[in-house]
Amino acid sequence: MKVGDALAPIERTITQADMVAYAGATWDWHRLHYDAAYAAEARCPGPVVDGHMLCALMAEPLLDHLGPKSFATTLAFRLRAMVLAGDTVRVEGEVADVTGEAIGVTQRVMVGDRIAADGTATVRL
Repeated sequence: MKVGDALAPIERTITQADMVAYAGATWDWHRLHYDAAYAAEARCPGPVVDGHMLCALMAEPLLDHLGPKSFATTLAFRLRAMVLAGDTVRVEGEVADVTGEAIGVTQRVMVGDRIAADGTATVRL
């Protein structure tokens, strides 16, 4: 593993059912994430994907790439654009730092050619 190595990207279309399942798993029932009428009142084009769901998607390729004995010690992310029900996201990233038994990674969640979220992680091997 060296600086610049790419993580295997993942791509997912986030459905309304995925969003409701995530809400149930996290007990986050804010109407913005499932109620189209409420989202319209808030001037959003549709139900908005929970930002923490995007962070969870960032963890998946990170841990898949580094294996079952890896452990994420830090995850940080910033939301940059809305992701809506039905959007297809692509999570990509690369190794940014290698120090002893820890690896630093930078990642992005893309919707088409725009960055919806970005972040960093430190993983202990």
